[in-house]
Amino acid sequence: MIITGAEAIIESLKNENVDVVFGYPGGSVLTLYDALYQAKFRHILTKHEQGAVHAADGYARATGKVGVVIATSGPGATNLVTGIATAYMDSIPLVAITGQVSVPLIGRDSFQEADIRGITTPITKHNYLVKKVEDLPGALKEAFYIARTGRPGPVVVDIAKDVFAASFDYQYPEEVKLRGYRPVFEGDSSILDKVLAEMRLAQKPLIFVGGGVNLSDSSKELKELIDLSGFPVISTLMGLGCLANDHPQFLGMVGMHGTYAANMATTECDLLIGIGVRFDDRVTGLLSEFAAKAKIIHFDIDPAEINKNVIANLRVVGDMRWSLPALNQEVRNVSDELKGQVRTWLEKVRNWYKEKPLTYVQNSDSVMPQAVVEKVSQLTQGDAVIVTDVGQHQMWVAQFYGFKNPRSLLTSGGLGTMGYGLPAALGAQCGLPDRPVILFVGDGGFMMNCQELAAAAEFNFPVKVLILNNQCLGMVAQWQRMFYGGRYSQTSLKGSATDFVKLAEAMGVAGLRVSKPEELEKTLQEALAIPGPVVVDIRIPEVLDVFPMVPAGACLDQMMLGGIEE
Repeated sequence: MIITGAEAIIESLKNENVDVVFGYPGGSVLTLYDALYQAKFRHILTKHEQGAVHAADGYARATGKVGVVIATSGPGATNLVTGIATAYMDSIPLVAITGQVSVPLIGRDSFQEADIRGITTPITKHNYLVKKVEDLPGALKEAFYIARTGRPGPVVVDIAKDVFAASFDYQYPEEVKLRGYRPVFEGDSSILDKVLAEMRLAQKPLIFVGGGVNLSDSSKELKELIDLSGFPVISTLMGLGCLANDHPQFLGMVGMHGTYAANMATTECDLLIGIGVRFDDRVTGLLSEFAAKAKIIHFDIDPAEINKNVIANLRVVGDMRWSLPALNQEVRNVSDELKGQVRTWLEKVRNWYKEKPLTYVQNSDSVMPQAVVEKVSQLTQGDAVIVTDVGQHQMWVAQFYGFKNPRSLLTSGGLGTMGYGLPAALGAQCGLPDRPVILFVGDGGFMMNCQELAAAAEFNFPVKVLILNNQCLGMVAQWQRMFYGGRYSQTSLKGSATDFVKLAEAMGVAGLRVSKPEELEKTLQEALAIPGPVVVDIRIPEVLDVFPMVPAGACLDQMMLGGIEE
């Protein structure tokens, strides 16, 4: 059929089963926006392009679908960069469609021209500059294929302005054949025999779960492996929710702010089975001493991750949807044997978990942030979609919320992007309209994209925004307190303190405030009962540290335990 490039984009989105896009219009994409208008295609207008890309990211994390964001050329496209990098670090499937100046103007420093393809090359799986309308369907087909297959990630499709208006005979490709890109689904099954042999030899095994299990929707298969083997389990931040926190073999999160039991089990184990993890520095501590007594088995879809940080004794490359069921088939035959041999080890690590649990100092005069997280977990029964920004509150959520389901924690793990939380929560709520979505955010991170409250009000996304307000940049201040002699350089926010209740109301959102512990439960219940978006300004102590903490460059067993008895 003869259609324009703009119309071809909409047809391509339909062919990829995309039902919503996030974005912000501008000169180079006006023809596309006119086509969106005429097609009545669902579009969520955020108040900033960074909000749009984070919203598309949150939508993708919550639903497992590819998130789509649209922005104009120049500053519109460059405003996506932080969000694209956020998605890239956490392997989130995203397609960013950006406008570019017309073909004759490219390379001439034209108005609102930026080489977004060059800018985003290090932070995308792939990117395109489309200068011929005939190339558009193939580029889009490949973009979605690349974004969702193998190790997921973001793809940028930059389209010259005149391509949107050009007409051609549209046909969408039925398949993709890319030289040099053939993502592995099934790996070498013979390696699983060796994995099983190591499992049968281990006396102190440990399963280490990462975000790859969430991304591959393999939580059911993971739980089966854990139940069959009897092995204790630890998780990265991105892996939380893959296994219910109350599972008897779960020891909590490992790493810089991990539990005592998780960190000690990693230090003492003789076999570490990493599943969908990348051995990030926030997890390993001093790399040379990480799991120094253990043989390492690494399951990952991306061969580039194998041996990048930690040298693996056995490498299982392939999709978890292949490797975990295949391994379970092997383990099923020796389940009783494995459970028997690890009984003593499991009892030992469980005792660590019971004897030195996560805890905090109770304060009858102040609202403690850990208590806020615990209360929300109790009120939602661990069944909400929890979104966080980045900072101390992010770690308190990871420590004290009782996750039960996969894809229930959305957070910027690899890049650590402040300002991520609010727009990501809107994207999650857009994708899962029937699920409660709750955002935990600090007062610093909230201000970075607070304009998206207006989008929440416009689209009536019933996100509950809980601001843990300590009037400072909490995590940065903690490091200044611990390692810089208490010199609080530019981390106090008292001088620019904002009345968040008034701000919320000004943008059409209900605002509530909690200043005393006795107000907490009633106010949270009120917020959850309000059908639309709500902001709750919760005043917490200014000086409060996240513990346990492994200082940078230290080993995992060199934890500063804080409130836990040393």
